[in-house]
Amino acid sequence: MFCDQCGTQLQAGQQFCSRCGKEVKGPVFAAAPLPGRVAGHVRLLGILWLALSALDVVSGVGALVVGGWLFGPNGPAAGAPPFVRPLVAIGGIFSIIKGGIGFPAGIGLLNRQSWARPMAIVIGVVSLFFQIPFGTALGIYTLWVLLPSHSEAEYEQYQKAGAA
Repeated sequence: MFCDQCGTQLQAGQQFCSRCGKEVKGPVFAAAPLPGRVAGHVRLLGILWLALSALDVVSGVGALVVGGWLFGPNGPAAGAPPFVRPLVAIGGIFSIIKGGIGFPAGIGLLNRQSWARPMAIVIGVVSLFFQIPFGTALGIYTLWVLLPSHSEAEYEQYQKAGAA
């Protein structure tokens, strides 16, 4: 509970505000601990990583199939420079690999695994540069939630609470 005059947090059983001296009317109950910043965002982060990874895999397979057909020997763009087809294939393979790494990171975050935090941070950094705009946004969100120094301790507490 907080003082309605100055906003100072009151302790259980306190009769007067320690800051302004106003009399406290009614009982003061201990405030329930608020969930931490990490605990409030990890579930959403895991779901977003699963969604982006699915998009990665689908777009990677699409790039391989459409690029192989489009720039193939009998495709409509058969006269394109010879480096285009391998470039599209490399992009598709990279997208599939990134999606394949993002799935375990999302599942690990949802299941509160200890290895999921560093894995999500690494994939978040990669996404910042290679997946504009969605990967960049999710990478920034991932780094904001999981990278600060206090986030590691908070994630460990969150993980232990899930194991109990």
